[in-house]
Amino acid sequence: MKLNYIKISRILFFFVILNTFFGCKTEKNQTLLFIGSFTDKKPGEGIHVYEFNNETGESTLKYTVNSVINTSYLRLAPNGKYLYSVVESQMDYNGKVSAFKVDSIKQQISLISTQDCGGRNPAHIEIDKTGHYLTNSNYNDPSISIFKLNEDGSLNPYSQILRFKDSSIIKNRQEASHIHSSNFSPDNDFLFAHDLGADKIRGFQFEPKNQDSIIQKENAIKVKPGSGPRHFTFHQNGKFGYGINELSGKVSVYKYVHGSLTFIADYMSYQEKQDIYRAADVHISPDGKFLYASNRGPKEDSISIFSINQENGTLSIVGHEPTYGEHPRNFSMSPDGNFLLVANQFSNNVIVFKRNSQTGELKKLPFDIRVNNPSSVQMRTYKIPF
Repeated sequence: MKLNYIKISRILFFFVILNTFFGCKTEKNQTLLFIGSFTDKKPGEGIHVYEFNNETGESTLKYTVNSVINTSYLRLAPNGKYLYSVVESQMDYNGKVSAFKVDSIKQQISLISTQDCGGRNPAHIEIDKTGHYLTNSNYNDPSISIFKLNEDGSLNPYSQILRFKDSSIIKNRQEASHIHSSNFSPDNDFLFAHDLGADKIRGFQFEPKNQDSIIQKENAIKVKPGSGPRHFTFHQNGKFGYGINELSGKVSVYKYVHGSLTFIADYMSYQEKQDIYRAADVHISPDGKFLYASNRGPKEDSISIFSINQENGTLSIVGHEPTYGEHPRNFSMSPDGNFLLVANQFSNNVIVFKRNSQTGELKKLPFDIRVNNPSSVQMRTYKIPF
């Protein structure tokens, strides 16, 4: 009897080991690259999904969203499960915002819902830190529209829209307000909208519990006349903010304290003086040590590189790198910070750079991505079973 018990125990132990070995799930990291494009104001290939090789910097096309118009700006949800895009930007009628579900295993996206954004030329999307609210910036009909996001990633119709009337000194560009982007503060208690036409950063309290007026109590911050604030980013330490000014070609540094932005200094983003400036985008490396900005001609298409003083937020120029294309509208860094990808809208290419994490410098890799009118880049690393 005892012998049989031992024998049965050994057999059961053997099956437990087999089940553990074959039943365990292992995961690997997989980085997806999303590229949004202008489509010449007609239905076309608006969003491309690539698998990005984190070792070499090569990309492999996996999926394309066709028959959409001007999906010119993309934003991933904080959890990476959903991708949001402006749709029908730069048209003579109201644009839209669309929500897509990301299938990281199949490496594709599928449309969930689309909503009217309340104005012409949606130019930018931001999502709050909780992933529950989305703000859209309308450029031509200067306004901010606020959307509540559902648990499945879908969009409700906008619950609030704020419209603006203003101007500044450059008459052919600042004849009216032009809201180009917005950013939630590091503490998620405030929203800052960047008005290129009025030379203002418009600050608001973010009150998600107040369903009638989620964004309220505007406090406008005036920037230097003729600056044209366009895009903005907060430092990971939550103490500093950095804005790129399209019309002056400068990066502005601000100290941030709970709803308040205090100007510190300006830095020229361009390497050479221009008659016209078209600075575009700004990002900070994942380690918080370097800031990058894009400059779109007319005589210089480049990425400027700055080191960041961790104590006072000030910048020191490291150098400039040509973008090997025309009109670098938007760029992004890989989640590990080892690569920087630039979307050159007018030359139909996305350039891949290897980033030196010690010096901040960029080195072009021979893996150009050919896409018509690329204008927005998003990247995310997912854990998938294999």
